[in-house]
Amino acid sequence: METHAFQAETQKLLDLMIHSLYSNKEVFLRELISNASDALDRRRFDAVSNTDLQAEGELEIQLIANRLERTLSVSDNGIGMNREELVEHLGTIARSGTLEFLKNTDPSAEVTPDLIGQFGVGFYASFMVADEVDVVSRRVGEDKATRWTSRGAGEYTLEDASRDDAGTTVLLSLKEVDGEDGVSDFCDEWVVRQIIKKYSDFVGYPIKLTIIEEAPAATDTEEGGADDAIDVTPGVPTEREVEEPLNSMKAIWTRPESDVEQVDFDEFYKHITHDFQEPMLRVSTSIEGTFEARALLYVPSKAPFDLYHRERLHNGVQLYVRRVFIMDECRELLPEWLRFVRGVVDAEDLSLNVSREMLQQDRQIQTIRKHLVKKVAGSLKTMARDEPEDYRKFWAEFGPVVKEGLLDFEEKRDRIFDLVLAPSSEDDSDLVSLSDYVERMPEDQEAIYYIAGPKLDVLRRSPHLEAFKEQGIEVLFLTDPVDEVWVGQGPIAYKDKAFKSIGHGEVELGSDEDKEKAKVDLEKQEESFGDLLEALKASVEDDVKEVRLSSRLKSSASCLVLEEGDLTPQLEAMLRQAGQEIPDRKPILELNPNHVVVEGLGKCFEDNPLDPRIGDSAKLLLGQAVLAEGGQLEDPAGFAELVNKLMAQTL
Repeated sequence: METHAFQAETQKLLDLMIHSLYSNKEVFLRELISNASDALDRRRFDAVSNTDLQAEGELEIQLIANRLERTLSVSDNGIGMNREELVEHLGTIARSGTLEFLKNTDPSAEVTPDLIGQFGVGFYASFMVADEVDVVSRRVGEDKATRWTSRGAGEYTLEDASRDDAGTTVLLSLKEVDGEDGVSDFCDEWVVRQIIKKYSDFVGYPIKLTIIEEAPAATDTEEGGADDAIDVTPGVPTEREVEEPLNSMKAIWTRPESDVEQVDFDEFYKHITHDFQEPMLRVSTSIEGTFEARALLYVPSKAPFDLYHRERLHNGVQLYVRRVFIMDECRELLPEWLRFVRGVVDAEDLSLNVSREMLQQDRQIQTIRKHLVKKVAGSLKTMARDEPEDYRKFWAEFGPVVKEGLLDFEEKRDRIFDLVLAPSSEDDSDLVSLSDYVERMPEDQEAIYYIAGPKLDVLRRSPHLEAFKEQGIEVLFLTDPVDEVWVGQGPIAYKDKAFKSIGHGEVELGSDEDKEKAKVDLEKQEESFGDLLEALKASVEDDVKEVRLSSRLKSSASCLVLEEGDLTPQLEAMLRQAGQEIPDRKPILELNPNHVVVEGLGKCFEDNPLDPRIGDSAKLLLGQAVLAEGGQLEDPAGFAELVNKLMAQTL
């Protein structure tokens, strides 16, 4: 016998499982059956190319509930594991992200079901209900079996064992029933039946149950004549096998949608995702023609915690071929911007031994992908139209991910634009769609105006909005980091209306006549303020490219403007974090010629062009422009000192 210590991260996870406040402890059986089903899938899949791996009998999952010894075993005749695989799968956690989970989880917190399922460590849930876990496994094609045993207390043992056929048996020595702690009588037939029905009814293999219990006392019937005698001795253990499998084994996606109850669809979703919440949206679809495929897809109610970690598995869409499981995460079936979608796709004509490399080149997979994108996007668009409140909940969870699709030049952007919602200057409390924005645009408005930044409250108070509010022109607020990227990819339009940032370049609003008049007025003011602008620029030339008068400011004294094509500060920061070199650029400082401060500076300059207050005021105007857009001052202490200096001069 060998004794091994658990990997440190594994022990932390075990402690968290065993001592958590997680009350729904019945989930352990769902996880063990799921593991058994996976092992059976693997054996059936491998047997397609190697008939020597086929099982002699039916592939099945066998439960034995021993009421006398208070044990519960889950057995399968699947692929099995050898000694090295037992150490790899049960003694360590290789899954990326688990360390982060352990660091960020309070040991006293409740372990939520989605975390258990998403980390793929459901086996360890067994220790919530068992004092000891014993695993005997034999790998297909090998003669030796191995026993793995642990009490979840820091170590496990390995020793040689015997097993007649390949597969795995997990034997749990159950804790005493404790209703307050959520430990039910998991040896009770009714309890086991309910758990299987709730979580594992759609498992594609029969789940059979044998009960070992004390023989009941003889009844009057049993005490009848000799012909009716039954060889039952009261008090002696007896085995009773439940006749029918506990699960229906129905591939729900193959049945007509009208024949399936909503509750069954929801339970199937919970079965494949380990999510305990109802899905937000269901999409059932089929492809017919040169080849056939069916899909049953779901949008979760809540975003998974690792949604933005693309390198991790997301338990997305499962691929089946003629009801035979192929792979758990087929990323080729949906683009990254739909990676939150869960479900199954069942194709009729793909090869059973298809590889991920082959999938990338498979024309049928590409056809399925296009069909699924169209159906999911169409269903979301219908949801936005018919169930706007529910759609807003969807957008709050997945909106930033959907907009990642705008970065892909191969995607049909209008399909994604139809789904986009954004806050706007028109309504402080609601989101607007791009379609609604375009529909209520004035006829002479040429662009979809937006302003981007990380903080909505800062954008709503931005000086750049002033001219647009005066003209009654709606402006969209783009606050997600991805917005900075897709709007900066060059000319982008929706319904022939280009997107234009109100913080870039010149602003020309109104009719042609209004634009011409505004241009003439500004030119006259520039003649009057020309020398002052040069003096102001000399004081801040290290920080700005130009100081000029503004046609966009109405009540504020100053703002910062970027040239067309310049990167925003937020996008620059993102690119620097990614290790990319950023070209040097300076913003333009725009001043409101009609503001009392700027007018006062003009008079001060006329009286004394060398007045030091002019240079100080230039720095103040620049600083307040930086703060107004939510930026950070390079020298906050110097700015505060300058404010105090000018305040003292006015008192």
